[in-house]
Amino acid sequence: PVPVPQVGTNLTDLRLPRRVTVRELGGCMGPIWPSYYSECSALLFVVDASNPTQVSSSCIQLLSVLSAAPLASVPVLVLFNKIDLPCYMSLVEMKSLFRMQDIVSCATQPITMLETSARDGTGLAAVLQWLRTVLKDP
Repeated sequence: PVPVPQVGTNLTDLRLPRRVTVRELGGCMGPIWPSYYSECSALLFVVDASNPTQVSSSCIQLLSVLSAAPLASVPVLVLFNKIDLPCYMSLVEMKSLFRMQDIVSCATQPITMLETSARDGTGLAAVLQWLRTVLKDP
């Protein structure tokens, strides 16, 4: 199956071991994202690392999210996804294209970056560990 961009919104419950609800909002849902900021305890921002044409719009969306007042102290995990595809850009390339060093130095919230593959599971254990840590779930 070919992965397709998220359209709409999905709710998923995780046990970390306490129950945590993850709300997934696709990039095209950007205009309604702010309506969910007040209930946000941690933010996972997923970038398609196999699609260089999306980098600039993803970067603009990330900057918009980071500048939102309700998210000023919410921990952020930027996930460079689809690293299982042959055309993916490495973490070093993505950090450079996104100017992540500049973004991290200007942001008010702590920012972590990871490479993942939702298809084969690479990096997902690290994502769950990050969630446990920032949500203070033992």
